[in-house]
Amino acid sequence: MSETIHIGFLLFPKVTQLDLTGPAQILSRVPQAKIHLVWKDLQPVATDVGFTINPTTTFADCPQLDVLCVPGGFGVTDQVVDDETLTFLRSQGENARYVTSVCNGSLILGAAGLLKGYQSACHWLWRKYLPYYGAEPVVARVVRDRNRISGGGVTAGIDFGLVLAAELAGEETAKTLQLAFEYDPQPPFDCGSPERAGPDLVARLLAVQEERIRGFEARLPSKT
Repeated sequence: MSETIHIGFLLFPKVTQLDLTGPAQILSRVPQAKIHLVWKDLQPVATDVGFTINPTTTFADCPQLDVLCVPGGFGVTDQVVDDETLTFLRSQGENARYVTSVCNGSLILGAAGLLKGYQSACHWLWRKYLPYYGAEPVVARVVRDRNRISGGGVTAGIDFGLVLAAELAGEETAKTLQLAFEYDPQPPFDCGSPERAGPDLVARLLAVQEERIRGFEARLPSKT
């Protein structure tokens, strides 16, 4: 009988739920996979859209993970300086088969010291902060550097999930999952990256996020 593949997602307040639920949905169908949603306690955790998600295990009770995944979200600002979270990630990251992230969750991995000397993807708004944690930012939907696999912003988590599914169970399984979920994106607008969106739209989004970005910058270490 095949051994269980333990796949754990850090679940934290103000997480972007699609960063987590997109790849979790894909990876839950990998043969022998068991999904863990991990937080400090088992109380419901509010996402950045207001509804809650229930953790399935705590930091203390989480088994050793084969795949450690950190999603992103507005709550990243608090998590990059949360000693309890960072200690858990360091402990799990030492023996995980894959250490992974989606969106600006890579910044939490970086804060835990798990991306020093590695290439990583990140949401374009936050990518420039990776070097503060010793990581090399790469503009791509999915980036693999040794056993580090990272997805870009939010929806890239689905691409990331399929790449990781192929690593865990083979390309044919991943292709079957892509078909099963009818993942055939055809967006109505061609503005899903800053390069295609144009300077005016980029400037408007930056203005909306200005206060949040300033709050994060106040938590940055010296660039390594």
